[in-house]
Amino acid sequence: MADASPKIELDDSSRSEGAHLFEVAWEVCNQLGGIYQVIRSKLPLMMERWGDRYTLIGPYNEAKASVEFEETRPAGWIGRAIEQLAQQGLKVHHGRWLVPGRPRVLLVEHWVPPWKLGEIKYGLWEHHGIETPGTDWLIDGVVTFADATRRLMEALCEHRGSSGGTSTGIRTAPRVLIAHFHEWMGGLAIPMLRRQNLPVATVFTTHATLLGRYMASALDNFYDRLYDWNDAEWAKKFNIVTQHKMERACAHGSHIFTTVSSVTAEECAALLGRPVDVVTPNGLNVGHYNLAHEQQQAHASHKERIHQFVMGHFFPSYSFDLDKTLYFFTSGRFEPRNKGFDVCLESMARLNLELKANRVDKTVVFFIVTSKATRSLNPLALEKRGVMNELRRVCENITEGVAGKLYKRAAAGEKLRLDDLLDEYWTLRYRRTQQAMKQHCLPMVVTHILENDADDPVLAQLRYLNLINRPEDPVKVVYHPEFINPANPLWGIEYDQFVRGCHMGLFPGSYEPWGYTPLECIAMGVPSVTSDLAGFGRYVAEHHLGHDEWGLTVLRRRGRSMYDAAADLTAKLLDFCRMDRRERIALRNAVDRRSWDFDWSHLGPAYHEAHDKAVERFFAGGVGGLTGIVGAGS
Repeated sequence: MADASPKIELDDSSRSEGAHLFEVAWEVCNQLGGIYQVIRSKLPLMMERWGDRYTLIGPYNEAKASVEFEETRPAGWIGRAIEQLAQQGLKVHHGRWLVPGRPRVLLVEHWVPPWKLGEIKYGLWEHHGIETPGTDWLIDGVVTFADATRRLMEALCEHRGSSGGTSTGIRTAPRVLIAHFHEWMGGLAIPMLRRQNLPVATVFTTHATLLGRYMASALDNFYDRLYDWNDAEWAKKFNIVTQHKMERACAHGSHIFTTVSSVTAEECAALLGRPVDVVTPNGLNVGHYNLAHEQQQAHASHKERIHQFVMGHFFPSYSFDLDKTLYFFTSGRFEPRNKGFDVCLESMARLNLELKANRVDKTVVFFIVTSKATRSLNPLALEKRGVMNELRRVCENITEGVAGKLYKRAAAGEKLRLDDLLDEYWTLRYRRTQQAMKQHCLPMVVTHILENDADDPVLAQLRYLNLINRPEDPVKVVYHPEFINPANPLWGIEYDQFVRGCHMGLFPGSYEPWGYTPLECIAMGVPSVTSDLAGFGRYVAEHHLGHDEWGLTVLRRRGRSMYDAAADLTAKLLDFCRMDRRERIALRNAVDRRSWDFDWSHLGPAYHEAHDKAVERFFAGGVGGLTGIVGAGS
């Protein structure tokens, strides 16, 4: 087919000129996970290049659309396509995403009656070898969204017109459509489009293979034996055969296949059976986080809010010097092994012993922030927080009452005496509130009542390591199984504010296709730790020599045991604990300066490369250039 195609002339500056880019994802105007962050944060980059030739496509969710989406009247060829689909029974909402750049968005009402769903599923099995279970809500949604997207792209192609040409037989790209799909949940339309031979250049990005995520959680040597695994057998073991086949079909059917890191590229080649064409690393809008010269002031301000939590949590049992206290944290979805929670806790147990042995006069409070099924906040935590708030009010009333009297006494030249200025009522309230704060037990390790604490792996490891917040231990642990937000009565702050108030973020994961958490730390001037099994860590190790010197540690985990990695992390943390305040400020300043290296303006051009290559391959192979690999590839 490639030999029969007209000659194509596309240089670097014009090969995608005139094209219209559609970006398709399950998380458009639908925040669920990290892909939402990727798509939303790179919108300014996309709008800068494509302008109004850029449109996002996602599933319509009325509750979320009412917050993030402003519906508008469609016009032009897109409007005609939407009107045609409405006449055919498929409703597509046209509007703008209420985020910086306000890109055009098409949200599709994709759900169909059972009989129609059965027809679509039969087509998947007949044409692509993908069998689907009958009662899985997510898979049903993915299937119907894929078919709706296929119909939408078909209508768009019809009203946009076919690819342009000239009388000289030289073919250009002014009317080609580019469709960039994210993850198997958004990308299942790819094999459908390729089978239909629609004039669409397709790009598929997997942010993590589903099978890889499952396998990494269960196997110690996942990366070391990547090419030894039989992906079909393991998909069957984890009962994800359908999802795995869908993901393979997306990868094999796309003109250009991308993933977010070189470490995940290895995984894709082994488990999906196709090498990636372009690595598209994830960036951030660093300017959204960076506070320039106010970065240090923000750290001090938000650290004070963490002090308030720590006083309410620990001081009812015993106190310690907050000026000599360091705050470390880890966060992420509840995958303790994949996210490196196990390495962090092992390291905390070792650091506890090292601080004692080396007589380092510091206290470390380590926070584990994740999301886990809970019954409620621990009532004792709420009670002590309430008492702390009451104590603050009592102290404020006392100081207000004393201030005026003290000023008059000072003006009269009298000596400084305070006891006789205190009102007896407030003195009694002060003592009673202090007494109400006291508790005759150790500070709790977990802030919530878990649904099943007996089988919780984090609590099990804490018990095994004997990290139970004893007063003589310099390392304390707070396990917070709910993401921090202003509505939480224990905090009343945003997650970003919590991060700014901490001294270091620890993310030594064993499976992390990219990893936004250390990148977010860097953008806020907070030193952090990642690993060489994380996509971001691998990227930094490959492109930024000397990263340890400016505040980002890439922990070596590949081919090493969890205990070896924990030993390295302990040494790093002990060195950090020995720093004085001036040295920590200098390190945060260094992190702040290097944060711009990870802005979308530096990392985003990889997306431009993927889109340009998709157009090239589309024309080089004709409309159905990769027809030999549109099936499930299993």
